[in-house]
Amino acid sequence: MPIADKLVLQRQRHLKWRALDRLELALMMLCGILCFGFSMSVTADIVTRTIGHPWLWLQEFTSALFVYAIFIGAATATRRNDHLYLAAIAESMQGTPRLIVELVTRLVVLGVALCLIRYGYLNYLRGFGSFRLPSGQPIAYLYVIIPLSGTLIALFTVEQLVNGLVHGFDHPEPPSDDDHAIPSISTGIERGAQP
Repeated sequence: MPIADKLVLQRQRHLKWRALDRLELALMMLCGILCFGFSMSVTADIVTRTIGHPWLWLQEFTSALFVYAIFIGAATATRRNDHLYLAAIAESMQGTPRLIVELVTRLVVLGVALCLIRYGYLNYLRGFGSFRLPSGQPIAYLYVIIPLSGTLIALFTVEQLVNGLVHGFDHPEPPSDDDHAIPSISTGIERGAQP
C-alpha cells in the first residue's frame, strides 16, 4: 500500500472530493515536516543554551514552526473530520437529528473559518508595522498562515456540506484493514484451575 493511501484518510469517503486528496496528502506531509522541525529546533535550542552558546534566532524559528503547524493541522483535521468530540456526538445519532447536528456543526466551523480569513488578513496587514527580534523581519510572515488556514478550512467545510447534503451524512463505514480485533494470547494457564 503506497504511503499516499495511508496518509489520505479513507473514512467518510462520501463526504470528500477525490480532487482534494492530493491537497490532503500535501498538508499531512507538511504537518509532519513542521512537527519534526519544531521538535528538532526545540532540541537544538536546549542543547545550545546548555553548552552556553545559545542561537538567538532559534526561538524565532521555533515559534514560526509551531504557529504554522497549528494552523496547517487545523485545516488538515477539518478535511479528515478529526475533531473528535463533535464527530462522536453526530455519529451517535441517525436521521433528522443527525442531519441537524452535522449541518449546525459545519456551519459553525464555516463561520470560524470566515473569521480566520477576515481577521487573520487584517492581523497580517497590521503585522508589517511590528518586527521580530533578532531577525528584524515583519511579524506579518508569522500571521500569513491564519487567513490561508481559514481558506482551507472553509474549502473543506463546503466540500463536506455539499457532499453531505447530496449523499447524506449517515453512511456505514466499510471495515478497514486496521480494524482487526486484538488476538488473544494463550499463556498455557487455564482459568479456574488449581495447582
